[in-house]
Amino acid sequence: METSSFFFDLPEDLIAQTPADRRDHTRLMVCSFHADDEAESLEHVLTGDFAELVPANAVVVINDSRVRKSRIIARREYAGKSRTCEVLFLSSDGNGTVWDVILGRAGRNPGNGVYHLPGGRTGTISGRHDQTFHMTLDRELEEPWFQEHGHVPLPPYIRRDDSLEDEERYQTVYAKEIGSAAAPTAGLHFTTDILERMRTRGVQIAPVTLHVGIGTFAPIRTANIETHHMHEERYHISEESARIINQALRDRRPVVAIGTTSVRTLESAVDDAGFVRPGSAATSLYIYPGYDFRVVGEMFTNFHTPGSSLVVMVSAFAGIQRIRRLYRTAIEQRYRFFSYGDAMYLRRRD
Repeated sequence: METSSFFFDLPEDLIAQTPADRRDHTRLMVCSFHADDEAESLEHVLTGDFAELVPANAVVVINDSRVRKSRIIARREYAGKSRTCEVLFLSSDGNGTVWDVILGRAGRNPGNGVYHLPGGRTGTISGRHDQTFHMTLDRELEEPWFQEHGHVPLPPYIRRDDSLEDEERYQTVYAKEIGSAAAPTAGLHFTTDILERMRTRGVQIAPVTLHVGIGTFAPIRTANIETHHMHEERYHISEESARIINQALRDRRPVVAIGTTSVRTLESAVDDAGFVRPGSAATSLYIYPGYDFRVVGEMFTNFHTPGSSLVVMVSAFAGIQRIRRLYRTAIEQRYRFFSYGDAMYLRRRD
């Protein structure tokens, strides 16, 4: 299937550059449908209404990964020249001295250059894998260092510097386990009030953790979607969350995934019997049309970038033609797109 089939024209002024005044005052397109039927019903509400829309017997799965201030401004010295460049730190080898990083344009083709980082740290490039580099540091990088010297890793389509507001708004209210290089953005719409209203109605909330990295946000660069390779991302599912989710599956109650990262976590952890395994692992699961969803019955998600693996995933879930129609409607209705934009709630009624 050609990757070009998943591109669409998006007016630049619909790319959200700042968060909404309130998390729960973003717009929500609600689409209910049967997978084997082209018809669907649409509602246009606010994300704050989700607490009353989700089925009372549902399990809502959230990704509680916390965004690291992982964008670092460095100075690269090479061949007697010095240039300022950006380094995005993704994940470490476990001891904090070797990191997978993405280099800004000024830092690429690094040769034997030395990267001078804030706080007197230095790093050199020791290898490369596809779109990422391996950087070896002279000392371990710990979380306090990122907190002091790092910037919020806003995506490149947000054309401004990060601010103090972003430190709060580019983080979910339930963020807990630090390790993401980008926010699980569907969760940015949720407030503690929404979570409490869901619980009051009987909805169970099951946290999982997937640390967002290049696997989620790397663009598809191949001509056909089937030949795209997903980078690995680490995830964890607790015994308690697995128990809650598996009981819902036994009872044939809906499992509602908040965001594509929750979808990938659940579908990566399912066993041959159709239940979710607890524990920690890495996933490179790539979901594209033809995939058989075994756990996720409903999905709450943002509007994604053209030609991305995320558009491909939601097309696998709701159907290619339906997603095209929904995105056309979103553009006509002037929904806001991407990380700080609006959302959709896809309800399969199979």
